[in-house]
Amino acid sequence: MLSPEKTLELISAAQSGDAAAKETLITENLPLVKSIVKRFKGRLEYDDLMQLGAMGFLKAVSNFDTSYGVRFSTYAVPMIMGEIKRFLRDDGAVKVSRWAKTLAQKIAAYTDELRKNNADEPTVDELAEKFGCDAEEVVFAMDTGRFVVSLSETGDEDGTPLGDRIVGAEAPEEDIDGLMLRDSIKNLPERERKIIILRYFRDKTQSEVAAELGVSQVQVSRLESKILCKIREKLE
Repeated sequence: MLSPEKTLELISAAQSGDAAAKETLITENLPLVKSIVKRFKGRLEYDDLMQLGAMGFLKAVSNFDTSYGVRFSTYAVPMIMGEIKRFLRDDGAVKVSRWAKTLAQKIAAYTDELRKNNADEPTVDELAEKFGCDAEEVVFAMDTGRFVVSLSETGDEDGTPLGDRIVGAEAPEEDIDGLMLRDSIKNLPERERKIIILRYFRDKTQSEVAAELGVSQVQVSRLESKILCKIREKLE
């Protein structure tokens, strides 16, 4: 991993036209790009997603300004995310992955066969088990092909819409928000970081934190408010 200082040095060089510096930044930050790309699995071919992620990353390199007061990774994440989401919004309906098309065709054939035999409409979870994939991928394939099975339809279990029974479909935005929050906390001074960890990750009261730090509860309260404001400003 590049140090923050080395990253800034390479960004400055890349913005001045140094191709080698730009290549180093891309290579060293591939794990960051991949961590975002994998949230869109099934939406496009993996290589296409990586290309979009790299484009977003390079835009972040070109536009980054140290006066923003944030780490480069914190700035780059929404840029990468935005590049992928923008493409999916504007062109995604046209460039659907071959994998999704194939799955959509299999689902269509399977559901048609069930209807011919007067069988119950399959749920999303049943389709996922049938074809060995995730429920989210089934939903995406079905939406791509606009098949009869709808997320608003209900199964015969409890009348709950199929879409509401999908588990683990955490929104990419929520993951990115978490990544940015962790990055903001990680860059706090040691004492401030300890207060946040004790209060919000170990569920300690302000009095317990005060006893551990050797200060008053009032001081902890004031510090906590100050730290939260600082984190909020960075996220905004």
